[in-house]
Amino acid sequence: MIRLALALIATQALAAPEAYRLDTARSVVAFTYDLAGNAGRGTMPVASADMALDLANPPQSRVTVTLDASGARAGFFLATQAMKESQGLDTARHPLITFRSTRITGTLSEARVEGLLTVRDTTRPVMLQAGLYRQRGTDPADLTRLTVLLTGQIDRHAFGVTGFSDLVGPTISLRIVARIER
Repeated sequence: MIRLALALIATQALAAPEAYRLDTARSVVAFTYDLAGNAGRGTMPVASADMALDLANPPQSRVTVTLDASGARAGFFLATQAMKESQGLDTARHPLITFRSTRITGTLSEARVEGLLTVRDTTRPVMLQAGLYRQRGTDPADLTRLTVLLTGQIDRHAFGVTGFSDLVGPTISLRIVARIER
């Protein structure tokens, strides 16, 4: 019994978060929104990502992501321009959106990622559902290339993005597919 406890303590002491790099060419930050009763879809590029994942102990993991709001696309030209204007994301003054995790709970396949999202210099807590998966075609023991799926919703009004409220609903749904490599 003592040996088992010592082995567990030693294993925990040796385990530490490992750095992962985002493959921006194969990753997608997608969002949907209600536009006059129709589903609108858009994407936003990732400017940078700093990820340290502890696969043996997910709560020890941490993630910071910066999105390029000025490169966002909202499905068609007029919606994209409106989204970037001063009543929208105001990308002339606030070209970046940041997310920093503050707490991760659950398992690799069903995690809850809590963090702080900053849009237009307004920071609010958000919660995302996450799952970590092997990339298709990789060996089951290979954990060097993984896919992270994050989903959640935010209220754009909470971040001061109130423009075109008569046309665009307040809820923005997120679906992020991140391909990462150790």
